[in-house]
Amino acid sequence: MRDVRVAAVQMESAAGDKDANVRKVARFAEEAAGRGVEVLLTPECGLTGYWFLRRLTVAQLRDLAEPVPEGRSCARLLELAARHRLTVGAGLVEAAGGDVFHNTYVVAMPDGRVVRHRKLHAFEHPAISAGSEHTVFDTPHGFRAALLICYDNNIVENVRVAALRGAEVLLAPHQTGGCRTTNPHLMGLVERRLWDERHEHPEAIEAELRGDKGRGWLMRWLPSRAHDNALFLVFSNGVGVDDDEIRTGNAMVLDPYGRILAETEKTDDDMVVADLDASLLEKATGRLWMKARRPDLYRELCVPTGLERDTHELKYEE
Repeated sequence: MRDVRVAAVQMESAAGDKDANVRKVARFAEEAAGRGVEVLLTPECGLTGYWFLRRLTVAQLRDLAEPVPEGRSCARLLELAARHRLTVGAGLVEAAGGDVFHNTYVVAMPDGRVVRHRKLHAFEHPAISAGSEHTVFDTPHGFRAALLICYDNNIVENVRVAALRGAEVLLAPHQTGGCRTTNPHLMGLVERRLWDERHEHPEAIEAELRGDKGRGWLMRWLPSRAHDNALFLVFSNGVGVDDDEIRTGNAMVLDPYGRILAETEKTDDDMVVADLDASLLEKATGRLWMKARRPDLYRELCVPTGLERDTHELKYEE
């Protein structure tokens, strides 16, 4: 790997308005290019909108979805990548044919390549199917990347597979924070009133976004994904109104020791930029630990326990 400059975006998406959302991504791409960024990450389903998807009929989902990479949104992302000579990632609902849909993330690169990742643990709509492949790929920027969408990152095996396949940077687009749950030890809703009054009373909404409903929850597990697997981690997230929930933003970049290189505290659209120092990888703790692995002891990890269930079901039990 060589040193590389990356950017993580937090943004509020307009539900169902792909044109408006693409324009917002384009503004971030222009800013990123001006700051020497080579890789720009925007949130999960940032082009289509996210949480409102669960309310759509199949016919409405069909109207919103696009084929990948043949669709119009992919073409626009490729145009941005070529114009600014950077790699740009964005999420949308993919039409895979025959009323099969995926929560998909697209990475468009300046050399004309497109990489697609279908969320492995999808739950946003009964008609949105889970993907079945890990996504690890070489970039034109001198590093090997892995791509995991939101819930995919909660399953530790997914991140370890990425590391074992040689990934050096984990791209992690999300829509999280402020989620409805009946478990008092998880996130919990952020009041819409606090978001609407954020300019008049910034301290109230900032406390929520940085507390256990947002950053505090992330800090319980996100740094360990980077540290334990010796990966740089680029975390992009929604912020603000997302149907009946408030996303908490907290866009950040972490190094392979789990340390935060850059993060935002803004209660608005924002972008953070960080330089990834490739020399940190060689002796990162996670690399040493992976060399100490004893695969002969782990066979039961691949044996079903009978407790496995579809994420569509599990999500609504939290």
